Amino acid sequence: MKPKVYVETTVVSYLTAWPSRDVIVAAHQQVTDEWWRTKRRLFKLYASQLVLREAQAGDDDKVRRRLRALGEVEMLEVTEDALALAEDLVSKGALPRKAAEDAIHIAVAVVNGLDYLITWNCKHIANARMRDKIEHVCRAKGHEPVIICTPEELLEE
Repeated sequence: MKPKVYVETTVVSYLTAWPSRDVIVAAHQQVTDEWWRTKRRLFKLYASQLVLREAQAGDDDKVRRRLRALGEVEMLEVTEDALALAEDLVSKGALPRKAAEDAIHIAVAVVNGLDYLITWNCKHIANARMRDKIEHVCRAKGHEPVIICTPEELLEE
């Protein structure tokens, strides 16, 4: 059985964006493209209605490109259980209130028992300083936490 991966919005955005002049963003785009081309078939991909909504914002051409990429991804509902866990992640201080939607991404992946959540959001999601708190809240609510990482971390076999 393939490992299950939640694809957060930043991954789809980096995958479909025009190449950036910012060297760090350009590197993330290149890694994302490589992962998508060479590794995605090793995983079962999921996203949520929140990813879909976020992907629909902005320039029409970019929206079409993001939605085309998401066409290969199974959509998960943002359930009451996920919303409750997201609220706990915020209220217990694992994520700040301004990152409530980031908490929803994590919670949807967790309540659906996914193995990984890939993201380039290193401020509030793939943040080593927040990881212990996120995992603690998830376990306190009876859930096994998802492994949060960047696409780069899933390039290796």
